[in-house]
Amino acid sequence: MAKTEKQAAPQRPAARLPKGLRDIGPAELRQTQAMLDTIRTVYERYGFEPLETPAFEYTDALGKFLPDQDRPNEGVFSFQDEDEQWLSLRYDLTAPLARYVAENFQDLPKPFRRYATGPVWRNEKPGPGRFRQFTQFDADTVGAESVAADAEMCMLAADALEALGIPRGQYVIKVSSRKVLDGLMETIKLGDADAGRRLTVLRAIDKLDRLGPEGVEALLGEGRRDESGDFTKGAGLAKEQIQTLLAFFTLGSAAAWVNGLAEGERFAGRPTGDFLILPPRPEVKGEFEDADAHDGLTFDNLKALDAWQEILDDSATGRAGVGELRQIIEIAEAAGYGSQRIQVASSVVRGLEYYTGPVFEAELTFETTGDGGQPVRFGSVGGGGRYDDLVARFTGQKAPATGFSIGVSRLQAALNLIGRAPRPAPGPVVVTVMDRDRIADYQKLVQRLREADIRAELYLGNPKKFGRQLEYADKRGSPLVVIQGSNERDAGEVILKDLIEGAKAAAAIKDNKEWKETRPAQVSVKDADLVAEVRKILSRHT
Repeated sequence: MAKTEKQAAPQRPAARLPKGLRDIGPAELRQTQAMLDTIRTVYERYGFEPLETPAFEYTDALGKFLPDQDRPNEGVFSFQDEDEQWLSLRYDLTAPLARYVAENFQDLPKPFRRYATGPVWRNEKPGPGRFRQFTQFDADTVGAESVAADAEMCMLAADALEALGIPRGQYVIKVSSRKVLDGLMETIKLGDADAGRRLTVLRAIDKLDRLGPEGVEALLGEGRRDESGDFTKGAGLAKEQIQTLLAFFTLGSAAAWVNGLAEGERFAGRPTGDFLILPPRPEVKGEFEDADAHDGLTFDNLKALDAWQEILDDSATGRAGVGELRQIIEIAEAAGYGSQRIQVASSVVRGLEYYTGPVFEAELTFETTGDGGQPVRFGSVGGGGRYDDLVARFTGQKAPATGFSIGVSRLQAALNLIGRAPRPAPGPVVVTVMDRDRIADYQKLVQRLREADIRAELYLGNPKKFGRQLEYADKRGSPLVVIQGSNERDAGEVILKDLIEGAKAAAAIKDNKEWKETRPAQVSVKDADLVAEVRKILSRHT
């Protein structure tokens, strides 16, 4: 008789996480929720209303990434439904808002003010700290042409950061304008037909902080060879064009630093107590003056705009952009927001293909230590701007809009870095089981705590080894456990063990004998006083 072949073992899937995604545990989730609650409170205070849109939208409605191949998966995650319609996961919260406003335009109050939070997805190459799914929290005003709406976004951003624990002076809301930069390009005769060179110019300017004026000058010209010998081709601009650009991005900012005492009349009626005063720093030597060399002086946004106006005087677009920024600063200053919190900055060149007017960026200015021990700045944690064309894609009618978005995950990392993140909530009170035949009695203790609005749970594992129950409570982050053996039950008592204080006390105890004799942070209380005594211990740790 032939041997029967051995039946193949069932193929089990590997437990693996997709690249660029991550699991988030309870402590971080609770911390995130506390942050969202704080941001929501600020947004509500400004009169914004909540809105939730689906995670999926029709791909053509998203607008930024349109299908130009068999599968439109460049930048977004997409699939076809049963009707062969392409759907994509949202890559931000603004594109779904534009679709919602267009679809409900007649029924919405104008201006329409909404906030939204939730995950967004990017089909991009992941890297350290760069994930394919992350959380954003947006506020937008649709239907307001006035730059007062843009000024309000800057003030909202500042208030949200301070509410989350970022001290004043450790962040700045930087403001620039698409119109200003378009005007600058007009001034150096670099029109829309030179889109590729314009992009090269903006990328070079974006490296100003890292490479300095001389390095950027090379990238604006023929190109630059870095320390490794690699050569980056430049924008190929003429010397006069380069001089104009660098004057705008360096000397223009330097002009904002003034002596407040000498120009007291200029500051009359303005929130000088909230103006930025630059601390002493060593001067940077070079052909172009660096704004950081003006130590001890006051940063005046309006002086910076005066300098910009002079450079852009030949461009109607540039003059209009400077005028809008001037209005934003005047409105913000009237509300008490000076250059310490809101600051015009030529370095903001983000999202210029997307925005149509003022552009904002929330930047953390404190320094921390990088992996190599070098001081680094955390940088941007949010941004936004005016996008007047997004709704018009659907309706053909102008619908001016402006908004601001907080990158929640990045800001949360920054708050943890400086020790200002919301404290993690304690775990539940764990009622231990000393006698498995009396589970019902232990469940009564749990229920008494829950009815008193105290988070509590019954240990549901194998109660044979009591030490395992304490290990479980420790892993759950429980502040205390409730213990009731037969002796305590007969005496009408329970034992409360404060795990937080117990851990501190145990660290100072030399041996197991001493621990058994002292039983640190462990007290017996009357059964009738269970709720009151548990609350007393919990109050020590909140």
